[in-house]
Amino acid sequence: MRDMEEKRVSVTTGRPLIGVSTYLESKASWGVWELPAALLPAGYPRLVQAAGGLAAMLPPDDPSYADAVVARLDGVVIAGGPDVDPSRYGSEREERTGPPARERDAWELALIEAALASGTPLLGICRGMQLLNVALGGTLVQHLEGHVEAVGVFGTHEVKPVPGTLYASIAPDASAVPTYHHQAVDRLGRDLIVSAHAEDGTVEAVELPAPGWVLGVQWHPEMGEDLRVMSALVRAARP
Repeated sequence: MRDMEEKRVSVTTGRPLIGVSTYLESKASWGVWELPAALLPAGYPRLVQAAGGLAAMLPPDDPSYADAVVARLDGVVIAGGPDVDPSRYGSEREERTGPPARERDAWELALIEAALASGTPLLGICRGMQLLNVALGGTLVQHLEGHVEAVGVFGTHEVKPVPGTLYASIAPDASAVPTYHHQAVDRLGRDLIVSAHAEDGTVEAVELPAPGWVLGVQWHPEMGEDLRVMSALVRAARP
């Protein structure tokens, strides 16, 4: 009964329910409080809302619940964040790789697998794209030079779509995007295709061929004003 009621929200409002994964921090401050917190930069829900969706936060949980969670959603976004644990793709940790976020890795990989299995539209952003690649058996470059303007500062660079891809149908021309790249796709995961590159050849977008809607982007659309990628997800997610 509850599943039907929650699905009815998106039907009656005409706005698809889009779940966005979150950070899990041991300490965060607001007002007089300093407590553990599940966090999400406001750019993510604002982007979902501006694109016509309803945003729901998906903090790390028991991976066994992922199928049930995704069943209640119309679309899934795997957000950016910390480095993926190299053990997830069979590599040793390198010196400049950040500390693991094992709860996020386990939960978000389960969300990805549930979305793929159910055909739920899926968008991976930065870390989310990298996790999609890892979920399908791919590997990552653990440190990428020249793609961070300064620590804590987003830069911009141009990405070029690959003709004939889903991404090219969304953004057919080269465009400048908000970037903060530390890691990147190395060996491509099973069935994934590259759908955009940076000028230096870095993989900037990956996707799975139709009929499903599965796209990963290396950049951070939530830090800009271009709604096209999120709007495409929301359209694909309409019940």
